[in-house]
Amino acid sequence: MSAAIKEGYLVSDRKKCSGCMSCMMACSLVHEGKIDLALSRIQIVQETWGRFPDDIALAICRQCVSPKCMEACPTEALHVHAANGNVSMVDETLCNSCMACRDACPYKPSRVVWHREKDVAVKCDLCINTPYWDQKGGPGGRQACVEICPMRCIKLVHEAPDEGTGYDVNLRNKHWGWLGFPTD
Repeated sequence: MSAAIKEGYLVSDRKKCSGCMSCMMACSLVHEGKIDLALSRIQIVQETWGRFPDDIALAICRQCVSPKCMEACPTEALHVHAANGNVSMVDETLCNSCMACRDACPYKPSRVVWHREKDVAVKCDLCINTPYWDQKGGPGGRQACVEICPMRCIKLVHEAPDEGTGYDVNLRNKHWGWLGFPTD
């Protein structure tokens, strides 16, 4: 497996997220044809006792250049799809249900989600494979989570974010300040 620069990455602004879970519902709907938060490839993690801005986190696949999940996969079910902008994807027909990919993901919660009904790994594919949505996905297309978010706190970018904090970006403008919300 070789490293591959992706043509698209999802970034988010946790200070803008309201925790409504619309992105999770849209994700499961376009991929699975039903609303099931456990099958969403994006996860909103809410800390009940946390204080703003540490009370909500968006767990979105980082489309890593050298994905640990892919390195751990013994069947090459996780692969880079060169024809679709080098997006990391799962070939469900090759998945042997070992869960090595989920365990290898260095981010918590794991960005690889276990599909309990199919007994396979699934992960964000930037909406390339959405049988229940008639839009073109991928780096040059649309993503259900970006389209549905009422707060506009998720965005597709084409340059690789910094691996440290680069995925949590500021998508706020002066209008947020007028409402009394932080703009920094």
